[in-house]
Amino acid sequence: MAGTGSRDRALRERAQAVIPGGMYGHQSVGLLPDDYPQFFEKGEGAHLWDVDGRRYLDFMCAYGPNLFGYAHPEIDAAFVRQLGQGDTLTGPTALMVQLAEALTGMVSHADWAIFCKNGTDATSMALTVARAHTKRRVVVRAKGAYHGAAPWCTPRPAGVIDTDRAHQIFYDYNDVGSLEAAVAQAGDDLACIFAAPFKHDAFVDQAEPDPAYARRARELCDERGALLVVDEVRAGFRLSRDCSWSRIGVQPDLSTWGKCVANGHPISVLLGSDKARAAAASVYVTGSFWYQAAPMAAALETLRLVRETDYLERMTALGERLRQGLAERAAAAGFGFRQTGPATMPLFLFDDDPDLRRGFCFSSEMLARGVYVHPWHNMFLCAAMTEADIDAALDAAEDAFAALKRQAGALPPVEKLAFLTAGAH
Repeated sequence: MAGTGSRDRALRERAQAVIPGGMYGHQSVGLLPDDYPQFFEKGEGAHLWDVDGRRYLDFMCAYGPNLFGYAHPEIDAAFVRQLGQGDTLTGPTALMVQLAEALTGMVSHADWAIFCKNGTDATSMALTVARAHTKRRVVVRAKGAYHGAAPWCTPRPAGVIDTDRAHQIFYDYNDVGSLEAAVAQAGDDLACIFAAPFKHDAFVDQAEPDPAYARRARELCDERGALLVVDEVRAGFRLSRDCSWSRIGVQPDLSTWGKCVANGHPISVLLGSDKARAAAASVYVTGSFWYQAAPMAAALETLRLVRETDYLERMTALGERLRQGLAERAAAAGFGFRQTGPATMPLFLFDDDPDLRRGFCFSSEMLARGVYVHPWHNMFLCAAMTEADIDAALDAAEDAFAALKRQAGALPPVEKLAFLTAGAH
């Protein structure tokens, strides 16, 4: 934790008095190394500054929303212009229709859009629409997959009762036999199959979708009259300018989007095909701030940049540069260092590191050198990064591997992650 006298330390102490647990949710640093800052001051481009003035090259990108860079001038200008005209009004502006048209024009399976604020809003709507369409109850979804923080899908069970989690059957991602068995168990009550664009569970190696698995998920939904949902909240527009599964020739009926749709401005969306249009029109979903105009203006500008720039190709090239450089430096230092997931959304794990003590040490050493990485969650590149940024990260990594090698025989256990070895993850 930040030292005595730091602003971060003082804010944590104040937060303990007025915020349950001092911090909550996925942006709590409670399960990160103790030297990670909790509070930040500003972000610009690919960098952010903590409240004590330390600058970091940020490979978390706000856990995904930062696609084109913090404080992007064109996107933020669109937001501010609309803010001056009106934002939360008695009804939506014309931007809502324009944004729905833009998204349905870009995402090949989509014929309609419903806007909301968070990824959890979108995934919960997808489940509701699927149940309304099929008049059935069961959702089949992958073990360990994250689809939000509502009671039906939260990874933490406190306050959740059995009925909140009822009518769910789990399968192993990329395992066709496991998927078929789950669907068979659902029988005539199957409403939908939920799938992530790729396996991006925390604490474990990532994996691209096996085309045979994705195709079988589509076939099973068609055979059973159920809906296929691809949850794009984390990966949307980071792997493709279309739905991620379009790359393997599989189209869902519903897809959920968030995070970088407006480059960090608050908006998420459920997209769907005509098949589910009547069901989507029949359900009651709403929110006081779901119709805000300023985030829609920011989203329109973000989508223009998605369509008209080479952001994805540049990010992918930078990700490959990072991956190759890290592999070389890890090997030179004598470490088994696994890099999984797409190049634009990497995860780093060390071999022979069951309690992540090597990962924690490496991450802390990177942080001390001005590079913010995560020891057990997938990370993100953004289009504001440059080759110079990647090279700086590789220089930091070379030093971090050397520091880890010096400490290798004396690393303390990571007690805050003891639940990992107990099988709780």
